[in-house]
Amino acid sequence: MEKEKWVLCPICNNKTRIKVRPDTVLENFLLYCPKCKQETIINVTGQNVVATKNVGK
Repeated sequence: MEKEKWVLCPICNNKTRIKVRPDTVLENFLLYCPKCKQETIINVTGQNVVATKNVGK
């Protein structure tokens, strides 16, 4: 049985506050990193995270 995984920030590679399961699908999700304080738009399919755009602050 696969477990949940933390979504890592594509900029600083630290954990964010979001977890995903193997059956999770997200499109154009605005991910905020509490460590580097950056916002990034990501797509998630089956625990595979792809950053599409860095929104920044």
